[in-house]
Amino acid sequence: MLHLDLQSADELALTLAQRLRALRLHRSWTQIEAASRAGVTVASYKRFERTGEIALKSLLKIIMVFDQVEHLTPLFQLPVFRTLDEAVAVAPLRQRAPRRRSR
Repeated sequence: MLHLDLQSADELALTLAQRLRALRLHRSWTQIEAASRAGVTVASYKRFERTGEIALKSLLKIIMVFDQVEHLTPLFQLPVFRTLDEAVAVAPLRQRAPRRRSR
């Protein structure tokens, strides 16, 4: 299996599905039981494990039912500066998107 950084989006989705499948099997849950606990349809859950495809909200429900929410915390965090030079070199954060020019 490729390192996560080297995987395509499809491969990464399938890797995530396989890891959650392993957690399900570790808990001795059927796909029906996992889907029911997460509040997603059985068809969605089965398709997720098979293909890695699922709606974001459904994925979040599955992550919650497997008590894996703490693994989402580091996602999308701003970088921590190690030096003052790094902090100064970064452009100020935009608070809004630029205005559209009217024609």
